[in-house]
Amino acid sequence: MKIKFLKMHGLGNDYVFVDYVKNKVKIKNPSQFAKRISDRHLGIGSDGLIIIHPSKKADFRMRIFNADGSEGEMCGNGIRCIGKYVYEKGITNKKILKIETLAGIKILELNVANKKVKSVKVDMGEPHVEFGKSIAIENQVFDFTAVSMGNPHCVIFVENLSDELVNKYGPLIENDSMFPDRTNVEFVKVMDKNNIEMRVWERGSNETMACGTGACAAVVASIANRKTGRKLNVKLLGGVLKIEWNEKTNHVLMTGPVETAFEGEVEV
Repeated sequence: MKIKFLKMHGLGNDYVFVDYVKNKVKIKNPSQFAKRISDRHLGIGSDGLIIIHPSKKADFRMRIFNADGSEGEMCGNGIRCIGKYVYEKGITNKKILKIETLAGIKILELNVANKKVKSVKVDMGEPHVEFGKSIAIENQVFDFTAVSMGNPHCVIFVENLSDELVNKYGPLIENDSMFPDRTNVEFVKVMDKNNIEMRVWERGSNETMACGTGACAAVVASIANRKTGRKLNVKLLGGVLKIEWNEKTNHVLMTGPVETAFEGEVEV
């Protein structure tokens, strides 16, 4: 059997999207399917698989499977893409959407121009922060701030960002016994009070060009450690996300672009 898919990305953080609202064909083993189609040589090529379900609690429900087949709780770039997909495909005409995830219900606000979704603002909810932590990896000690955005993040502030830093220490930290469910790892350089730069080693997907929840976690850690103001531009390999940690609501608001790469059919 074949199933229709759409390849979409937020700042280069790309996913294969499958629509269970319209599609009658279902994937028996989405974990294995995610591993196969994510392969950039033998599959479609992506950071993972996202399935759009109907929901009894919200407008739609999102399930995300990383490139290694593991299921994630939340994906900031992926959830923005869902907003673009359901609006432009005519599945909904709402510009304010509620999306059910394993990290709770998230609210999307679509920025639409000429019937196209240009960007999406997401209310990512309240973060949970733990200070003063450290981890020793191969005789190197990293001080970090642990942040949960519904999924786990280890935020490390550094003077300089490098390939060696991300690709050597990222996987070691992700899989360290300190994190029984593994963790996303963010290496963050503070540029000034309004700007930070970040590279991310994503749990289950290796380094990616952008990570929405990771960028939110980096902003929360920057503010909590009194390094920046409360509204930041986060520079990632794929571009810039605008993120605010609202002082009144304690909610994190993320705004960023979304793009469609291509669509097609793939053998299930």
